Amino acid sequence: MRRALETPQRYVSNPHKSKGDAAEREIAAHLNALTGWPVRRKLGAGRADDTGDLDGIPDCTAQVKNFADIGRGVREAIHDLEQQRTNAGTTHAVAFIRRPGGRWIAVQTVEQWATSHREATA
Repeated sequence: MRRALETPQRYVSNPHKSKGDAAEREIAAHLNALTGWPVRRKLGAGRADDTGDLDGIPDCTAQVKNFADIGRGVREAIHDLEQQRTNAGTTHAVAFIRRPGGRWIAVQTVEQWATSHREATA
C-alpha cells in the first residue's frame, strides 16, 4: 500500500509586515548611501520596550512607515516616536515615511527638530 506524499505546511507571511520590512531595508540602504553610516533594520519591533526601526544612526531613534495614506503614516509615527526615543535613550528622533512612488520624507515634531537643529549648530 502506497502512502500519499505529504506536502510540508507552508505559512503565508503577513503582507503588511513584509511591506514594512522591505521599506525598512530600503531606507536603511538609502541612508547608508547618503551618509556612510552602517544603518540596518532592528529586530523586535512592537515590543513594550521598542527602540525604533533602524540601528546605526548616531544618537537617533528612527521610525519607518510605508502607507499609501501619508497622513496616517505621520500620525502613527509621531504617536510612537517619542516613547521609542525615551526607551532608546537617544537625543534625536525622526520618522521616515515612504510616499507612494518611492520618495521618502523625514518627519519630526517641532521639539525634536529644535533639538536636532540646536545640536547641529552648537
